[in-house]
Parts: sequence; structure tokens; C-alpha cells
Amino acid sequence: MNAKIKGVAAGVALTAMSASAAMAEDLVIFWAEWDPANFLQELVNEYEAETGISVTVETTPWSDFQTKAFTEFNARGSAYDMIVGDSQWLGAASEGGHYVDLTDFFAEHNVGEIMAPATVKYYAEYPGNSGKFWAIPAEGDAVGWSYRKDWFEDPDEMAAFKDKYGYDLAAPTTWAELRDIAEFFHRPDEDRYGVAIYTDNSYDALVMGVENAIFSYGGELGDFETYQVDGILNSAENVAALEAYKELYSFTPPGWAKTFFVENNQAITEGLAAMSMNYFAFFPALLNPATNPHAENTGFFANPAGPTGAQHAALGGQGISIVSYSDNIDESYKFLEWFIQEDVQKRWAELGGYTAHAATLESEEFRNATPYNEAFYQTMFKVKDFWAVPEFAELLTAANQRLYPFIVGDEGTAQETLDALAADWNETFQRYGRQ
Repeated sequence: MNAKIKGVAAGVALTAMSASAAMAEDLVIFWAEWDPANFLQELVNEYEAETGISVTVETTPWSDFQTKAFTEFNARGSAYDMIVGDSQWLGAASEGGHYVDLTDFFAEHNVGEIMAPATVKYYAEYPGNSGKFWAIPAEGDAVGWSYRKDWFEDPDEMAAFKDKYGYDLAAPTTWAELRDIAEFFHRPDEDRYGVAIYTDNSYDALVMGVENAIFSYGGELGDFETYQVDGILNSAENVAALEAYKELYSFTPPGWAKTFFVENNQAITEGLAAMSMNYFAFFPALLNPATNPHAENTGFFANPAGPTGAQHAALGGQGISIVSYSDNIDESYKFLEWFIQEDVQKRWAELGGYTAHAATLESEEFRNATPYNEAFYQTMFKVKDFWAVPEFAELLTAANQRLYPFIVGDEGTAQETLDALAADWNETFQRYGRQ
């Protein structure tokens, strides 16, 4: 090869290397296809403006998010640098070697102090109380409630309610009040119904709804350290909670046996129900007159307290993790350093993301920004979650198979249902060597 050709070849090689280096600085975050992912793309565009590093938020429908993510993980693919994964994935993704261990990052940047404690516990730590962290709390979310303010504030309705139940009609602060209000507004002859709750048993909708009752009735799903479920999952508190949830189902609109977030928003937008359970992430649409004709008459409240005063809610939302097979791990760390800054978290909240940043959540500016932010603030310090172990899918399937026939099909008793589910979970934990 002559000198000129060698020079051209070297130049081509140098150009290819430069292009490769430039590409290595482009980051891809994988998430499900929904509004928060669009808000995140707006946010990371500002990161690119500051740093010159482009970040693309790649999305896929919720229905195949988990399958697509774990297919790439199991292939040890480098298509994604970071992923905003469900909290229940922590066990499978960390034990499978798919997530980078962020424990040192947590300590160096004091992440455990700057994020709301419950979000650190459930979005980031695995195993429970281990001090090992695999994600940064990113999209805070939980189950809350919307309601028709105009129905509640109607003088005739208020008088009738006070006459029947002996106290003032207002957004419920207890599950007993929630039940009374659902019964009061349940008027099938008027095509008006008391409440909309989750009943879809194809993934985690029904279980999330039941958790709302269990956690506020003072119950737990089990001991997350010892994996004991007997006497905990099937406790008296959980039996009462499950009975309360089933009773709410009797006050739902017709055809409410397979419902999730779409239908529960429709319960408000179509004027069907007085109250509706849903993730906070879906509440913005209820304040938009273009999507909710009752927007100005829609209010919000946090999941009510149970009979002992306990008040918690089922956790939604996700943490952001670095994928261990990424070619851009160092650059991903730099992005996370930027993401956790207070001014960035404030901006994330302004764009519509549900921040888990404690100081931002506690600020008057955030709490007054929308009609639902106060309820969200209250909720994110009280959330609890489902099992995050690698076998969580088996536990979830068993829960759906046991809970659905009781709540929707009126089969058996609450005690029988939870006893059977406890037996199922014991068998699973024993098979995986956890008991």
C-alpha cells in the first residue's frame, strides 16, 4: 500500500473511530409509552443543551414493556443504557446481573436523604433493608382518588347525606366514610354509581386496588426479610380489608369486572361515578376540559385511613437504573448526577413528571401547583409495595387467581381466599429456597 493510500485509510479509520466515540456519547433510556416518558424527553433535551450529550427516551406500549426489556437483558444486549423499570423488577434485574449496583453512588451523593424515604425503600433497595441500591427514584406514583366536587357540594345531597349518616358529606378521610359515600351515590336507576375501583386481573391492577385497602387496614403482605406469610397475609386485618374492597365492588357501575386506569378515568369523564381510584399519573387528563367535560368539578384525595388510623397507599411509579450491558456506563452515571440535582427535580415536576425528591415534594410551590399535588405529596411518604423478588410474577398470578373469584365472582369467604393465597405463596417461596 503506498503512502497516499495509507494516509487515506488512516483518515477513514480515524473518522470511523471519531464517529464511534461520538455515538458512544448518545444515551438511550427505555421506558413505557405514556405521558411521563414524553415529559422525560423534554427534560433530557435540556441535558443535551447543557452538555452536548444527546439522550433519547425510547418507548414501547405497557403491554410489552416488561417482555421487551427482559428479552434484551437476557440477550445481554446494549440497546439501552438506562431503563425506568417497575419496582417489582428489582429482584429479577439485580439477581440476574442486569442492573449496575448503585450503592456507592447512593452514598457519594446522599441519595437516600434527598429522595422521599418510601421511594428509596421500594424503587431502589433490594433485598429489603439490605443497604444495596439498584435504581434512583425517578417517576413517583401511587394510587389515589378523584371525585365529583359538584355532587359532593350540592346542598340537597349534603342535607340528605347528613340526615342518613349523621356527619357532613366531604372527601372521605377514612375507609368507613368512603364506603358510606359509595353507597349513598349508588343509584342505578339514575345511571349514577358510587365508586370505580380496579378489577382487572391480567397484571397488577386488582392487586394494587386490594393493597390500598390492606395497607390502610394495618395489614401487610408478609415479612419481606423472612418470607413468612402465614398469620400475616391471612390476618384479621387483611380479611376485613378484603371484605371492604369487595363491598366497594357492589357500588361500581355495571360491567366493572375487568377495569383499570382507562375505565376508571372514564368513570369520571363520562359522569358515571362519584369517586374513582387511579394512579396519580393519570390525573392530569381529568383537569383538561378537552378530555374531561367535568374538569372544573373534579377534586382529588389521598387513599383514606383504615379503622386503626393507619394510612398508606399502593405504590406505582419507577426508578431509573443503569443497564449493566451498556457501552456508556460512565456517561450514564454523569446523567444520574445531573438528574438528582434539586433544580432538575423541580424542573421535572414542572414538566409533569412526578418527582420523588423530598424537598421538592414538601415545597409549597409543588403542593399548590395542581389540585392533586397535595394528595400526591401526602401519599408519597406513606406508600408500600408488592414483593420485589425475582419470582414476583408467580406471586402476582396466584394473587389474581385467588382474589378475583372472591371479589368479582362472590366465591368463598375472605378468610378462605387469603388462607389459600398464603398456601400458594408458601409453596412458591419454598420452591425458591426462601423459607
